[in-house]
Amino acid sequence: MEPPKAIVKKPRLVKLGPVDPGVRRGRGFSLGELAEAGLDAKKARKLGLHVDTRRRTVHPWNVEALKKYIERLREAGVEV
Repeated sequence: MEPPKAIVKKPRLVKLGPVDPGVRRGRGFSLGELAEAGLDAKKARKLGLHVDTRRRTVHPWNVEALKKYIERLREAGVEV
């Protein structure tokens, strides 16, 4: 079972103004996202998740992906 990838917003270029630049794959999940999903950094790394300690944002789609992944692990019998 492959762990989910973190999705982050692209940086906004000042010269483009209020244009939404979209999203891209990030380096890992923020500590806030892990906390909302009920994990800490050490346990997340043991489960094969990437953790980006520099990020402070909490995106709801990442929290939802983490919760679904944890649920699938529990169904497979992995202790989380």
